[in-house]
Amino acid sequence: MTLSVLHTVSDTGHAWWLKTANGAVKIDTTATSTAALLSDRAAIERAAHGTDTVAVDTLNLISPVTRPCRVIAQMTNYESHVRDAGMDPESVPLTFFRKASASINGPFDDIVKPQHVRLLDYEVEIGLVIGHAIAIGTAISEDNLDDFVAGLVVTNDVSARDIQLPQTQFYEAKSYPTFTPVGPELVLLNANELKRFGDLRLRLCVNGQERQNALVEGDMLYRPLEALQSLTQFQELAPGDLVLTGTPAGTALSAPPKPVQLIGNLLPPAMKWKMFFSRQAANQNYLHDGDVVEASVATDDGAIDLGTQRTAVRFA
Repeated sequence: MTLSVLHTVSDTGHAWWLKTANGAVKIDTTATSTAALLSDRAAIERAAHGTDTVAVDTLNLISPVTRPCRVIAQMTNYESHVRDAGMDPESVPLTFFRKASASINGPFDDIVKPQHVRLLDYEVEIGLVIGHAIAIGTAISEDNLDDFVAGLVVTNDVSARDIQLPQTQFYEAKSYPTFTPVGPELVLLNANELKRFGDLRLRLCVNGQERQNALVEGDMLYRPLEALQSLTQFQELAPGDLVLTGTPAGTALSAPPKPVQLIGNLLPPAMKWKMFFSRQAANQNYLHDGDVVEASVATDDGAIDLGTQRTAVRFA
């Protein structure tokens, strides 16, 4: 049975809660970080037997992944998204990029668009929360994967496309404050539950209109085992670090028609981007001031449910 951890903060400090069928039970811990909480697993399990509950909807939830931490993301990791970007899934390697952990935001807090950003996009993703330190060269297999992946969270890899694309690197465009909403729940999984990763369905709606809906199975190119095996060849990981695993098709950004791409490739870079962004400016699927974004991840049978985040878009 999964354990769903919630996180709040108030004038009296951090508090961690375990979500139960009857409400939220406070976890008796002094932890102020995700890493410290994960090292106090006994306190989490004791809370499962608690009877003193409060209604979950009375809690002011913040991200269950605390900062600072490493935030690492996989690129174009769903076949549907790869094809939507005009690429061949067979040619897409397993690659990563970094995001600033200062971009981590609460599951119900506003996404704030900086004034200079014009094309604000969304990407619902499953986040892996690391439970134990992983040194470079650590042998990771199906048998011990659950030793290193403590649990999963809903994330939204918010992206400033007009910054990202001309720079041909992702760090700035995806690292502005509020650009990584996380939560509402950190769902801790055992080995058998983690094996159901392929059964997870990602959904994202904007103002109630569904934009993304995809099952991991049959769409994700590189699963968590492959990702961590590759990543830890060159990058150590620590408890509380967050690894984003990619997004399916349905983002506002999509590849232009092939004839337009061919013409664009013949133009000088400045002219090519001017033409591209003039077309994108007419795309109403980019996020607007006041839009409400809802993102969720769960199995269709509800046995694993990471919850639903609901964030409003605000233009600075």
